[in-house]
Amino acid sequence: MNHIALKMLMGDKGKYLGIVMGLTFASLIMTQQPAIFLGIMSRTYSFIADVGLPDIWVMDPKVQFVDDIKPLQDTELYRVRGISGVQWAMPMYKGLLKARLTDGRFQTCNVVGLDDATLIGGPPVMLEGKIDDLRRSDSVIVDIDGARDKLGKPSPTVGGKPTPLKIGDSLELNDRRAIVVGIAKVSRTFQSQPVVYTTYSRAKSYAPRERKLLSFVLVKAKKGQDLAELTRRIHETTGLAAYTQAEFKTLTFEYFIHNTGIPINFGTSVLLGFIVGAAIAGQTFYNFTLGNLLQFGVLKAMGTSNWTLLRMILLQAVLVGSIGYGLGVGLTAVFGFAMRHTILAFKFPWQLLLFSGAGVSLICVFAAIISILKVIRLEPAIVFKG
Repeated sequence: MNHIALKMLMGDKGKYLGIVMGLTFASLIMTQQPAIFLGIMSRTYSFIADVGLPDIWVMDPKVQFVDDIKPLQDTELYRVRGISGVQWAMPMYKGLLKARLTDGRFQTCNVVGLDDATLIGGPPVMLEGKIDDLRRSDSVIVDIDGARDKLGKPSPTVGGKPTPLKIGDSLELNDRRAIVVGIAKVSRTFQSQPVVYTTYSRAKSYAPRERKLLSFVLVKAKKGQDLAELTRRIHETTGLAAYTQAEFKTLTFEYFIHNTGIPINFGTSVLLGFIVGAAIAGQTFYNFTLGNLLQFGVLKAMGTSNWTLLRMILLQAVLVGSIGYGLGVGLTAVFGFAMRHTILAFKFPWQLLLFSGAGVSLICVFAAIISILKVIRLEPAIVFKG
C-alpha cells in the first residue's frame, strides 16, 4: 500500500512539485529570517564577546546596554581594586568619536581605550602588527572591515572601491593625529561602525573634555572565587552595577528585544512564511486528494480500512514535508555561506533546524488532516456512479 501511495503522489507531477515548492518556501523563510534575526541580535553584544579575558564588567547602575555609556570617575577603579576576591581591575574607555580622513570626510568610529600597562581588552585577532605597538606615540589599531571600507582612502578612479588603510597611514581624532600601527579582526557591531583601539590615556585625550571618562572597569576574579558572590560584593561596596560576561550579554540582548521593532519585523516575516506555505501546501494537497478520490474509493470498495488510508496519506505528507524541509534548509545554508564575507548578519545555530522542522511539520499535519477528513467521509459507492 505504501508503494501505491507513492505512485499516486508522484503520478501528478504538477501538484507534487507544487506541494514541495510550497513547503520549500515555508522552510526557507522560517529558517533564513530567524537566522538573520539572530545574526543581528548577536552583533548587539559582539563587543562583549570579543573582550574575553575579564570575568566581570563594572559600570554605572543606569547603563542599559553595552553602547549606553555613562562614564565613571577614575577613582572608582581603585575602589574596585580594593575589594576582596578581585585579582585585577583595569580601566576601559569606549565612545563614539568622529575621525577626519585624508580627503576631509568625517566618519564616526567606536574608539576603545585600553589600560596603558597591560592593554587588556584589546582586539581578539591581530592580522597585521602587534598589540604592543599601541605603546608607540599617537598609535591606533583599526579593524579590518573599517580599514577596507569606511576609513579607506578615496579610490583613484571615480566610483571605485576605497583604498584600504595600511600600517603607517594616519587620520585625525578630535584634531589629534592617529597613526595606524596594526590591523585587527573583530566581530561586526550592531551599528557596523569602524572600531579603533588605542591606550586609555590617549583615548581620553582624543575624547571631548569631560569630568568623567571611565566607561567600564574590567575585573578578573581570583581563582576559585564565586562570580555571583563577587558581583554582589562589588555592588554593595561601590554602589556600581557589576555583571558577569554572560549577564552583560543578556542585559544588552534584552534591551534590543524589548525596545526595538526588530523582533516584530522578523516575527511578521516568519509568520507570513508559515501562513503562505500552509496555504499553498494545504490547498495543493487537498486538490491532489480530490483528484484521487476515485482511487481512494476503489481501495475502500476493495475493503481497505480507514486506518490504512490514513497511513497512506500520512506517508505522502511526510515525504513531501521531508523533501521541502531539506530543500529549504539547504537553500538557507547556501545563502548564509554566500553572504559570509558581506555586511549581512547571519547566524545559523542547530536550534533553528528544530524550529523550522516544527513549522513544516505543523503545515504537513494541517494539509494531511483536511485530506484525511475528505477520504474518511468518502463513500465507496462513488466508484459505481456514472
